[in-house]
Amino acid sequence: MSLIYCPIRDESPSSAQRAGTPAGPPPGQFAIRHRWETLRRRVGDFTIQLLDDPDVEAASWRLPADATSPGRARRLTRERLSAWDLEHLTEVTELLVSELVTNVLCHTRCRDLVVRLSAVEGLLRCEVEDCDDAMPEMAHPSAGDECGRGLQLIDSLACCWGAERTRHGKIMWFELPTYGLR
Repeated sequence: MSLIYCPIRDESPSSAQRAGTPAGPPPGQFAIRHRWETLRRRVGDFTIQLLDDPDVEAASWRLPADATSPGRARRLTRERLSAWDLEHLTEVTELLVSELVTNVLCHTRCRDLVVRLSAVEGLLRCEVEDCDDAMPEMAHPSAGDECGRGLQLIDSLACCWGAERTRHGKIMWFELPTYGLR
């Protein structure tokens, strides 16, 4: 089962989701192309045309699930975005990656996590994979609550976000357009 939120997409579940079968994309670069083609079908003219062979940038890091990981994830994200000439996305990407990593620390008992970044054809995708298969739920905190706003933050800053179950846990992800935040 997958949880996907994208404000301009059709929210009706796919036939695979209705049947209860996992609908994960295939591995590797085909998965990135699959996401793009799905996005193009959903939002049409709002996406950039796909080229036959998109230029894919990708990086991933396995980090321990400890108090140093949010800072390390921010630093690694900042360095990678700089290498990809995407410095204009650093502030929002660091904030959202840090939020996802912190959620792993606060809501799971995992020993480690994986942070992944990929950039292709005007879209930056950030993923954090953990060992817990519990799907996130949007909280509705009151004004005095000190926590519970993480997914609202992601919802307000990312163009789309979601969670997908894996064999060994889940992947939380968000996407940002690389062309609109300069």
